[in-house]
Amino acid sequence: MTAAVQIRSGLQQSYGDVLTADVLRAIEALAPLDRDRHDVMRARMARRLTRARDRQPLDFLPAGATIGRTTITTQQARDGQFDGSAIPHDLQRQWIQGTGPAARPRVPLAVGLRNPAYALLSGADGWMFDGEDALGQVSTMSLDNQRHLRLALHRDPVFLGVAESVATEMNAWAQTFFGRATVADWRAQLDFTTVIFRPRGLHLDDRQVRHASGEGFSASIVDAATYVALNHEALQARGASLVLYLPKIQTAEEAALWHDILSALERHLGLAVGTVKTYVLVEQVEACFQLMEIRAALGPRFVGFNTGRWDYINSVSDALAWDPAFVNPNIDAITMTYGYMRAYEDRVRRAVNTPDRQGRYALWQGGMEPNIPVGSATGVASGMARAMAGAEREQREGASGKWVAHWKMVHIVRPVWERVGDANQLGRAFPRLTYTDADAAALTHLDDAPRTVRGARDLLSVGLQYGNAFGQGMQAAALKPADFFGNEDVLYLMEDMATGEIRLSILWEWLHKGATLTAADADTGTPAGARFDAALFRRLLQEEYAKLQAAANRDVHDDSKRTTLPIAHDIVAAYVMDPVKLPWYIDLLNLNLEVTDREEARTRIGRLAEAFRRDGTRLTENLDFEHR
Repeated sequence: MTAAVQIRSGLQQSYGDVLTADVLRAIEALAPLDRDRHDVMRARMARRLTRARDRQPLDFLPAGATIGRTTITTQQARDGQFDGSAIPHDLQRQWIQGTGPAARPRVPLAVGLRNPAYALLSGADGWMFDGEDALGQVSTMSLDNQRHLRLALHRDPVFLGVAESVATEMNAWAQTFFGRATVADWRAQLDFTTVIFRPRGLHLDDRQVRHASGEGFSASIVDAATYVALNHEALQARGASLVLYLPKIQTAEEAALWHDILSALERHLGLAVGTVKTYVLVEQVEACFQLMEIRAALGPRFVGFNTGRWDYINSVSDALAWDPAFVNPNIDAITMTYGYMRAYEDRVRRAVNTPDRQGRYALWQGGMEPNIPVGSATGVASGMARAMAGAEREQREGASGKWVAHWKMVHIVRPVWERVGDANQLGRAFPRLTYTDADAAALTHLDDAPRTVRGARDLLSVGLQYGNAFGQGMQAAALKPADFFGNEDVLYLMEDMATGEIRLSILWEWLHKGATLTAADADTGTPAGARFDAALFRRLLQEEYAKLQAAANRDVHDDSKRTTLPIAHDIVAAYVMDPVKLPWYIDLLNLNLEVTDREEARTRIGRLAEAFRRDGTRLTENLDFEHR
């Protein structure tokens, strides 16, 4: 415990290697900035409520406006009149970045350490160790994540023993799949991959740390301070960069707050300002209206943007919840070549290829490949063909690399960039960004696409399974709709928090905007042109929930069917049925972490919904801080 913050009872003793004196001093040094974080989050909610009340479409910032927390004007940012960052040597080539956490729920240390071992032996050019969308938050997983990263980055003997064993396992799989080993020298391989860490977003509170007053404390500050304080010396000693992926940013002012947080952390640790480099995940549609402004706000630490599909779709749905004309189609129709997604990707690639006043460009890392090569020969061949086609398209469009969600995908997709051979596509010629009404409209443009009962079932099934997995501590999970359980021709896809968010958002749209279905459905007797109404939603929810209750343990853990799955059902029902669109599925899930009593969960769901309906308040603190 410090003067500024409280740590949950017993954790400083059991996690003394993570919650070190240096880490606690860093968190305390940054604690005053959490007031600023609360201010920008209140501003975020106020913008959302104002849009809904006044039916305001999103628009670009006025050219003469000054970016909050900076002295840079919007026009200066758009013209590249700011000092950006040179791209560090170990980020120059990032053909494939893997993503995933360094921890698993409730496992012994040697088992948890397998995650960073897989990552660092995968052959990925970079690995984003996730503290946010893919990291479960049950028990002390956020601290386990930091512990495992520290052991891996400091090359602790315990980690090295695990890595040697994992290398043997990975080579055995590669011999079967590729006909060759992929890890020649496991010790040397550990130094190949650039280590990147994703802290949690500004919208989240930590579960283990709070203000001494009892108020929730920023998960972003806890994550960034802990990772950098624990590992900066080890990384810098071997010439590696300190790199973060910043999630869920909506505005340039929020990016500027991140810059201030990291600058304060650098000063506290005696590092030069700009030592910590940052990618920004363009996961929020508002950010796509302020791309150059975000680059300018992060200035000497900004190295690139990433185009993440799932979160972005959810953000568009959320920002246009007030607009009855905006109704998404089936989720599988919303690819990166669909309507508003085309415009999004195009603006990102044009933004990174606009030079700053030093003539420097930034990187564009393409989106996620969720396929996993596990299934029938037919299913794997089809899935891998889709993966290769997606990678080839992104490379053609100008991406310097892409993401994969599983280590087995690294050597499958990486050859797309190997064949081209260029380290990156910095400075590729694209037209400068423009800021017209047509540009704004393109960012919310809908193409014609199907909207079906089959699509609703898939949305519901995966949305329910995701909520259940989250409650079990698996914030990233391999999932597919229940109707395809046992069908090995249909692959499981790696899903994280974002995929749960968008599925519920689309269902909410269909129900509350009176969406019409584009095809008849024989099972329900629903004709083409019928409205997606509450009766149909309730029927489909009941049927998809029953399938999950009847599923084998492989697909739905038996021990979840009387605990977390019923709570996931109630959260999905409450979110979709509420006439006021709640801002985040994860708020409801976080509020009920480690709750197994269904009535208690229903009380918490009602409390959250009531607070948001009343005045836009989000309940984000850990209600069980003093009890678990």
